[in-house]
Amino acid sequence: MTVAQTLHRKLTEAFQPTRLAIVDDSHKHAGHAGAREGGESHFSVEIVAPAFTGKSRVERQRLVYGVLAAELREQVHALALRTLAPDEDRAGN
Repeated sequence: MTVAQTLHRKLTEAFQPTRLAIVDDSHKHAGHAGAREGGESHFSVEIVAPAFTGKSRVERQRLVYGVLAAELREQVHALALRTLAPDEDRAGN
């Protein structure tokens, strides 16, 4: 299972998102600190989930970081997050 697949599985299980997009941005960071041969070290994630309703941006990000703690410790060098509640999701309407 790739790192992206693991992120997808864990985020889906934890949040049952209405929308989830994971992009491997590693190619943009080749040669930089934390970049690994073969990529899968830098990701952008956009997740829309009811679990984020009523929570601040920081609270939402902490929830995601908690779910992905092992990956952030061992495999993922950088994670850009966009976390939305369903009522904030313009693309899903």
